[in-house]
Amino acid sequence: MLMPKRVKRRKQHRGRMTGKVTKGNKIAYGEYGLVAESSAWVTSNQIEAARIAMTRFIRRGGKVWIDIFPHKPITKKPAETRMGSGKGSVEYWVAVVKPGRVLFEMAGVTEDVAREAMRLAGYKLPVKTKFIKKENNTEGVEG
Repeated sequence: MLMPKRVKRRKQHRGRMTGKVTKGNKIAYGEYGLVAESSAWVTSNQIEAARIAMTRFIRRGGKVWIDIFPHKPITKKPAETRMGSGKGSVEYWVAVVKPGRVLFEMAGVTEDVAREAMRLAGYKLPVKTKFIKKENNTEGVEG
């Protein structure tokens, strides 16, 4: 599972997921991309499940890039614990995803294969997604 090697502060506030994303909203590496249309926390397990679904479908052909990383720790208190006595320990890590964020990129396969692989990956994620392709002259144009 993806998680940071080391962090400065182990526990964070929950934060808010308002507005659209301004960075990471264009295809940077591949030819095709999967873009989020809603906001959510995407866990490291969900990212891994989507990656496996894509790579299995393209059968080791082409290349896949993961454009999100779970930097945010989510804490949880043990079951049947009384209130108080501080914040719980870190349970898992999430990536904060806002609308417009490119989640995955792919290159080296045909558009039909890429579209189907991205569709399968989208089912594993808690956000609504859409498939885009990179145009020759501009990046991030819907196709």
